[in-house]
Amino acid sequence: MNNNRKSTLALAVVLATGATLATAGPASARGGDGVTAHGQCSGSATWKLKAKPDNGRVEVEFEVDSNRVGQTWSVRLHDNGQRFFAGSRTTQAPSGSFSVHKLTANRAGSDVIRARATHGAQTCRGSVTL
Repeated sequence: MNNNRKSTLALAVVLATGATLATAGPASARGGDGVTAHGQCSGSATWKLKAKPDNGRVEVEFEVDSNRVGQTWSVRLHDNGQRFFAGSRTTQAPSGSFSVHKLTANRAGSDVIRARATHGAQTCRGSVTL
């Protein structure tokens, strides 16, 4: 094989590898066409936030698990800074958790979904980008 052909082959391999890496998202955050994030709240509760495309819109699920039944939490969801949900949810038996399922517009460019829930002095905050 001559040097020009070796150089062309090497360049093709580098370009193909680079294209694959450029389109791959973080493996832990992406699942199919959706994204998921989770974390610890300011107290002992935990949160999980999911977003995925749904017929030209974005389906959002926000879950808080405090392991205590009967707590009322104030919840807010934002998409690119625009609030699309504000309300309260109460943790339910048997797990002491609640979840909010909402649809929002699929805005131009990336959708940055932010969720916040508060109960007393405890705050849960999360975000994902779709």
